[in-house]
Amino acid sequence: MPSQPVTFSAQQIEELNQKLSTMRHDINNHLSLIMAATELIRHKPHMAERMMVTLTEQPPKISAAIAKFSTEFEQAFGIIRG
Repeated sequence: MPSQPVTFSAQQIEELNQKLSTMRHDINNHLSLIMAATELIRHKPHMAERMMVTLTEQPPKISAAIAKFSTEFEQAFGIIRG
């Protein structure tokens, strides 16, 4: 954690908020694909094999979106992982 107070300009806060918004949007998109694939499998079981690709691709994408924002957040606040 930073040893001194951290000050942000309005522009820096706006940029960080935009990055947070992007992360939320990306995660919601990935979750929507999971839900769509699940519903398709429920109604058309023969599509399961095809939809498994979509299902298995989403969790790593969600993790990547969180990791990207976490890195940007930590950099903005001067947080160094130990």
